[in-house]
Amino acid sequence: MKSHALWHLSSEASEIAEEELPEEMRDQLLIESVYSMISMGTERQVALGMVPPDVQEAMKVPYMDGSFSFPCKYGYSLVGKVVKGPPSLTDKFVHVMHPHQDMAWVDPLSVYPIPDDIPPYRAVLAGNLETAVNAIWDSEISIGDSILIAGFGIIGALIASLASGIAGVRVTVFEKNEFRSRKAIQSGYDIYTNGEPTGQIFDAAFNTTADAGGLQFCIDNIGYEGQVTEVSFYGARQISVLLGGSFHTARKKIIVSQVSRIPGKKLNRWDHLRRKDLVFNILKNVNYDSLIGNVIPFRDAPGMFNRLRNNSVNEISIVIKYR
Repeated sequence: MKSHALWHLSSEASEIAEEELPEEMRDQLLIESVYSMISMGTERQVALGMVPPDVQEAMKVPYMDGSFSFPCKYGYSLVGKVVKGPPSLTDKFVHVMHPHQDMAWVDPLSVYPIPDDIPPYRAVLAGNLETAVNAIWDSEISIGDSILIAGFGIIGALIASLASGIAGVRVTVFEKNEFRSRKAIQSGYDIYTNGEPTGQIFDAAFNTTADAGGLQFCIDNIGYEGQVTEVSFYGARQISVLLGGSFHTARKKIIVSQVSRIPGKKLNRWDHLRRKDLVFNILKNVNYDSLIGNVIPFRDAPGMFNRLRNNSVNEISIVIKYR
């Protein structure tokens, strides 16, 4: 049985390669992919070969093959239909952390059955929404806060949606990209499109830009003892920010939010399954359909990764369609 997977061959090239799958695998599920989402920040760094050696083990994902030194296949949000498995799952749509691949055998314990009232194309947001949930938890924002979000890609947009659902919270977005800034305005958020001082003092900020300028903008525009929650993955890149001035005198702080672990203060009550249940309950809201950006056929995925490497993608999100 043939399958096809997206492989990154080098920091300059990707391709879809044919693979042989077993006809049967005991106690495994055969899934036929329908959608997967490219997580543009992290997957761009992977495709560029920019994952530092000291974090490569932690950055591995289920069903990844190869290595970060190339070649490798990588990805972590895929929705498929179970075509072989127990009757309770056969013909059901499931979400799984898996590289971009059109058919795959997976462990039943690694899949999450998608509720019937969530369409498969929306369910592919689950991986990024878990990142946004962790960011909200790490930020400790509360009722009435004024929030600044730098970057309106998929992570910034999801954080904005979650934060604006808290009573009295007002969200402002900093986004230089014209396409994304228009999307932020259409979504009802105040917007800044240049790096000049805003004249506002925000209670908290999130940086999702993977750019030093976005992080500096957040630092400069939060108030006394304000916190910047850094959600970006910079890979092997070094960045420079100014930590003198008000960062020092106003006792500001930067913390990092990362999705693979539940924040420590939640661990006595939350685990990954409870967080996944929360995410899929949130995704029952049809408004999340507006965050499904550019949908491309699987055959176009190598070209899209070339655009990502060149930083020439304007979309909020990129979804791969297999069927």
